[in-house]
Amino acid sequence: MPRRLFTCFGIGTSSSSKEGSFENATTDLTVEEQRRGGAVVVELFSSQGCATSPVAELLLLRLGRGDFNLEVPVVVLAYHVDYWDYMGWKDTFGSSQWTVRQKAYVEALKQDTMFTPQVVVQGTAHCIANDEDALLSSIAAAPRFPAPTLQATFQRPSPETLQVSLTGALRTKVDNHGANVMVALYENGLVTNCTKGENKGKVLANDFVVRKLEKLCSVKDITPKKTVRGTVNFSLWEGFNSSKCRVAVFLQNGSHQIFGAQNFQLPENL
Repeated sequence: MPRRLFTCFGIGTSSSSKEGSFENATTDLTVEEQRRGGAVVVELFSSQGCATSPVAELLLLRLGRGDFNLEVPVVVLAYHVDYWDYMGWKDTFGSSQWTVRQKAYVEALKQDTMFTPQVVVQGTAHCIANDEDALLSSIAAAPRFPAPTLQATFQRPSPETLQVSLTGALRTKVDNHGANVMVALYENGLVTNCTKGENKGKVLANDFVVRKLEKLCSVKDITPKKTVRGTVNFSLWEGFNSSKCRVAVFLQNGSHQIFGAQNFQLPENL
């Protein structure tokens, strides 16, 4: 992809947009059910090689730990892209997989540019991630859906593998276009000494860092109470610590819209 499509936005830059309505989600929720809905998924696209991403990381940390006292619960996920690695610092958590995910949102939201730091809310709105007002406004305006009522079982089949088994109801009707149940394994409390690039000399704190993302199953033509089940296996990284990790489950359709999410804390000493 040409370099001109990549931008690292500063604090003074402002950008936000919303896109469409949910195509596959249930449409028979009352206003009160929407108000009492489940968590809103907030996805950050960031890079240790972008000079303004650390500000966004701090803002999302504050959001995730509840500093803003929002009425809306949130699930925060941070994806580190790899397209700034040429600037002199290779992102410790960067992956082309997350660059591809961001590119899919760029196309779905009809953007012209891939940039960091970017936030995508429920797959339908986006803003520059270090713009606090735009971020909070996007969350407040986001459609909400009932949280799934899944039960999770965690096992370690081998020292290098984590197995997550899920069963329960999604609590959202899915039509014949279908949707995917996605499972993200993410890690908090990460600290990196940056010795090169745009953030040279800084100690970078990263939270909600998505380390793995897998599809649990695909669903189609199901009622909100229909039981779904499945198992995913995550290959683990050196230094894996279950006390620092969580699992997020969310339902996402082919247009990348999210309608339903649930968070799980991993057992300690797993």
